[in-house]
Amino acid sequence: MAVAVPGAKKKIIIDTDPGVDDAMAIFLALRLPEVEVIGLTTIFGNVYTTLATRNALHLLEIAGRIDIPVAEGSHVTITKGTKLRIADFVHGVDGLGNQNFPPPKGKAIEKSAAEFMVEQAKLYPGEVTVVALGPLTNVALAIQLDPAFSKNVGQIALLGGAFAVNGNVNPAAEANIFGDPDAADVVFTCGADILAVGINVTHQVVLTAADRDKLASSNGKFAQYLCKILEVYFSYHRDAYQMNGVYLHDPTALLAAVDPSLITCTEGAVRVQTNGITRGLTILYNKKKRFAELTEWTDKPSVKVAVTVDSSAIVKLLMDRLMDL
Repeated sequence: MAVAVPGAKKKIIIDTDPGVDDAMAIFLALRLPEVEVIGLTTIFGNVYTTLATRNALHLLEIAGRIDIPVAEGSHVTITKGTKLRIADFVHGVDGLGNQNFPPPKGKAIEKSAAEFMVEQAKLYPGEVTVVALGPLTNVALAIQLDPAFSKNVGQIALLGGAFAVNGNVNPAAEANIFGDPDAADVVFTCGADILAVGINVTHQVVLTAADRDKLASSNGKFAQYLCKILEVYFSYHRDAYQMNGVYLHDPTALLAAVDPSLITCTEGAVRVQTNGITRGLTILYNKKKRFAELTEWTDKPSVKVAVTVDSSAIVKLLMDRLMDL
């Protein structure tokens, strides 16, 4: 397998369902000098897939980066289920704070999200990081499409899971895993280098109202844009969590993939509950006990799961990068 050249930019595909915090993560990735965003792929989650594609194209136009391809992903789960829950009450009906931006001029490429991931991982073996910010359907489809994908991809950094804390869809499940639990289980057990950043970590990273005021007072074009779309997101957090700030889920996952020193991890096998009252629950087996009988965790590969985060460094990085343009 080819190894990434020291000092070379990290090639990233962002699998996304924009989404206010997805917009923040995408802009942040475009502002990181050590990152080369080689494509966006789209998935249902905060919005349906069609709208996710429209929003991804729109955000790249705002950023002046229409050179970056967008590949549309699956409209249904890996078991052909339809998306039951769209988080429009969190991000706005349009996914971007109910601003009703004009439609983008660009179009998605002909390849599907899974085909694009497989192609790029083959083209740059060991060098591509997939940062998955929504349900894991596209990544699971890439794994099924090409048995070599798990070995070719450098890393899959995913925002997902609620490890030893309550979920945010219900007490058991976090939204991205709940969106397609069967796909998540395929990804966690595929043998790739996987980093899971769950809400046990992202709930420690908060952009406060004071931070938003600071963004608003800057001349940064990304900061100005984000302040326009943030109100719906702030309003949801006030209602749901009684807090005057917003969780930085997607930017935290992105930055953890780019700079692992921002987090600490534990390792073990992760399985996902795919039915019943705890559908979407992520369980980490730390491999400290060897069970006498065979279990659903036996011989499953280990993955990395984030357990602590340098939240002040992440907020500072986000603010610095988005205010200076």
